[in-house]
Amino acid sequence: MGSLSLWIWFNVFILFLLALDLGVFNRKSHEVTVKEVLTWSGVWIAISLLFNVGLYYFKGSEIAFQFLAGYLIEKSLSVDNIFVFIMIFSYFNVPTKYQHKVLFYGIIGALLMRAGMIVAGSAIISTFHWTIYLFGAFLAFTGIKMLVKKDDDSFAPEANFLVKSVKKFIPMTKEYKEDQLFVKDNGILMATPLFLVLLIVEFSDVIFAVDSIPAIFGVTQDPFIVYTSNIFAILGLRSLYFALAGIMHKFEYLKVGLSFVLVFIGTKMMIMDFYKIPISVSLAHI
Repeated sequence: MGSLSLWIWFNVFILFLLALDLGVFNRKSHEVTVKEVLTWSGVWIAISLLFNVGLYYFKGSEIAFQFLAGYLIEKSLSVDNIFVFIMIFSYFNVPTKYQHKVLFYGIIGALLMRAGMIVAGSAIISTFHWTIYLFGAFLAFTGIKMLVKKDDDSFAPEANFLVKSVKKFIPMTKEYKEDQLFVKDNGILMATPLFLVLLIVEFSDVIFAVDSIPAIFGVTQDPFIVYTSNIFAILGLRSLYFALAGIMHKFEYLKVGLSFVLVFIGTKMMIMDFYKIPISVSLAHI
């Protein structure tokens, strides 16, 4: 499903929404209020569900349920991203009013990277069908590992190869320069710590996508549905971050819930050629 023109129009629509977000409603860096984040969360969810209704009307219930299941998978796993974002922003003491811009550009990068990963994953699965079992085993293993692994609050980005490389090859200011990623100092173009934070956010998104994208392939192998459900879920991630950042400590059983979702989807992928679990069952479980 999904002709080239449909892919193009979808991405143009998403870029329009993002341009409207940053260029009109959030043109100036500011501390986001609770009312604002809840409003934007509602807007992104409403747009996603309207798209889902459109799929139901034009493509039928099966495709619509596949989209909804993929959306809920990515939305659930995205909550885990928020823990990492909190640690990154806390570690680098990123002012609250600049965090929105970092997450915005992070989503722009995610659009490009995830599109590539989804196209590659779809090509691999269609050419080498047996890889679906490997993806399933990987998800099941990840879910079990998530369940038994003890929480580790340590976070040391200075040990990350990416951070070391950036600091070694790119001149960097010691302090934030408002919300700028790059500034000129004595005629020399220098990166700010905010640019480093953005790179770490992008890197962490790639790591999370390694789990979430194969999980969505567990409910549908249509690359357009995988991509659109993935993108709609991460579009609301910024608002979700600001809405939940202050109460994340209350999500006591989040890891348990996510681990069961990953194990279920992984198992579904491994047995799909012997028994196809109905999408309605998958949706209910998720």
